[in-house]
Amino acid sequence: MANSRSAEKPAWQRNSIFEFFASLKLAVVLLAVLIVAAIAGTIYESSFDAKVARAYVYGAPWFNLWLVLLGANLACSAFSRWPWRKHHLAFLITHLGIITLLIGSLIGRIWGVEGTITLFKGEPPTNRLLVNEHQLRVHDVDGIVKGYPAEFLHHPPTPQHPRDLGQLASGAHLQIIDYAPAIEGKLNPKPVTNGGAPASTEAAAGRPALHFTIATAMMNQRLDGWLLADDPQHGNFSMGLATIELKRGAVARSTSSITSTSKSTSRIGEPIDLEESIFAFSKAPDEQIGHVREGGSSGAKIRLSAPENGNKGQVIVSIGDNEAKFDVAENLGRDVPIENTPFTLRIENYWPDFRIENGKPSSVSDQPNNPAVLVTIRGKGAPVAAAETNPHGSGKELAATGGPPTMPAPGEEAPNHLTLFVADDGAITYELASRKIGKSSGKLDLNKPLTTGWADWQLVVDKTMPSAQPQMDFTPVKSEQASAASSAAADLPDGVRLRVQQNGETFERWAPAGWQITIPIRQSADSGSPTMVAYGWKIIGLPIGLELRDFEVKRNEGSDSPAGFKSTLRVVTADGEGATGACWMNHPFSFPGTWWRTWTGLTYKISQASWNPENLNQSTVQILRDPGWLLKWIGSLLVVIGVFMMFYLQPYRKQTEGEPITPSAMTPEKRTREAPVVSTSAL
Repeated sequence: MANSRSAEKPAWQRNSIFEFFASLKLAVVLLAVLIVAAIAGTIYESSFDAKVARAYVYGAPWFNLWLVLLGANLACSAFSRWPWRKHHLAFLITHLGIITLLIGSLIGRIWGVEGTITLFKGEPPTNRLLVNEHQLRVHDVDGIVKGYPAEFLHHPPTPQHPRDLGQLASGAHLQIIDYAPAIEGKLNPKPVTNGGAPASTEAAAGRPALHFTIATAMMNQRLDGWLLADDPQHGNFSMGLATIELKRGAVARSTSSITSTSKSTSRIGEPIDLEESIFAFSKAPDEQIGHVREGGSSGAKIRLSAPENGNKGQVIVSIGDNEAKFDVAENLGRDVPIENTPFTLRIENYWPDFRIENGKPSSVSDQPNNPAVLVTIRGKGAPVAAAETNPHGSGKELAATGGPPTMPAPGEEAPNHLTLFVADDGAITYELASRKIGKSSGKLDLNKPLTTGWADWQLVVDKTMPSAQPQMDFTPVKSEQASAASSAAADLPDGVRLRVQQNGETFERWAPAGWQITIPIRQSADSGSPTMVAYGWKIIGLPIGLELRDFEVKRNEGSDSPAGFKSTLRVVTADGEGATGACWMNHPFSFPGTWWRTWTGLTYKISQASWNPENLNQSTVQILRDPGWLLKWIGSLLVVIGVFMMFYLQPYRKQTEGEPITPSAMTPEKRTREAPVVSTSAL
């Protein structure tokens, strides 16, 4: 009987390749691997992020191949039942549903769009969609912008195994030879000379430059950098509460003059509520940074003794003729009274190895290399003139969690400022504003320290250039450096190292994300613009443009915490069509908004993605377009219908093999075929 049934099958069903793709064993293997991949993708997404899961599992080429194999297995399995009977209907609907779902998913992967656009109120419509994929864009000498995929989460390029991008229009060969997750950039200007000839265009673009070093023993830090005179991008150096600026010319006053702040020590007024926060450093006992939070200054002097025998040292408080000592470890976070005074002391925080990272205090290690504390003095008393006990002036408010004075708001001048001037003859003068020593100006010689009055910071100018052009040097941050300063490294961009080969010459340079660099390629006289390379997120142009009309933030009653935010957008097309809509959390709107486009997935769904608390004229929205959306829903519905029919509708269920076959179930053709067999056996 088995051989008879096999002989009845068409030739294409007996083909070994068809039987392999239609086999149940292949289906089991395919489904088992997909289940394991889904588990691995979930683990990757929870341990890292969705991008890692997409790179290793859901967006990997092998996963797409596996889905294609599953679709082929389902199709061959369905055709292996040909010719189909009534009881095959539920089986066929289920398989058709899964195949439809896979086709819809494949269409969405290939032709779907997903990304974000950051919009600013008052700016014209934009259609530049930022996709969560890295790309290397090359603006070639022929004027064509070429994009190359540049995702290196796995299998990053190496000098021995580079990513070959082929030849450029100039004939140069371009390769990516390395990838770094964190790139640090420093200005390293190059000198511009004209050899005594009249100033050329390149020389005329040059600016005076100088290199400086500024260091502090109290915080155990040393900073250095280059400045270009009157350069909007490279002419300033910010330290949070202090800025350094370089300009052409000379200071208005050639002789040094100092205007000191008032040192009045007279007590003012009657006893009132006082609250003052003070930083103290073990390595600089005579320096403290304080801020009056309420009423006025208590006149307290705070010192921190050096830790001994594994302890955290002692806080020594001097108020008038009274002096008291408090163990840091025992009193951290406690309010304790200061004997013979109306004040209490609270040690808010302690740092064994104090550093300022991104404008916030932190400790780079557990070793007492640079101990510091923040204390708060509270009580009722007569305030003392702030200048006597607060050499750094009033400053900005110290954070309640133990933060230093916050950085100035955009457009606000830093409380400490140093302006350096470079004259045509190379002479350097300065104008200094310090909340500790007031204002001063004078001449500055090379390699001679300048006391800034910003705690114990001292500045030294050691190099100058009469004419220079900006040039950035990028270097990857080593893993040990990144772990030592993880918060700073998190703000650094990643980057790729490029290699360009032309006429036997080789040029290599790092290209960090978000930067555009120029490749020094020899060009013909009639060539166009120079070759520019930019590495960063993939940008695609949409056929629609978005404009931010308004952005609203609703606050929780009685607090400043946001309860929700909403963007009002204007969508326009090249044909002049447009629509206005609003989106907020879990409430997107679609364009075009016609029902058939929404149901077919041929629409752009716009959702609120994020916002910037520091700029309420900015909003980031997510754009999603999935042309396979309808097929996914149809496929899912067919699977549900097929499974229901298979298990709950008797006419579409196949008879089990154990049931007897009645004569009525046999067709006349089948009786005729089997009759000779019976008669022959009887003989």
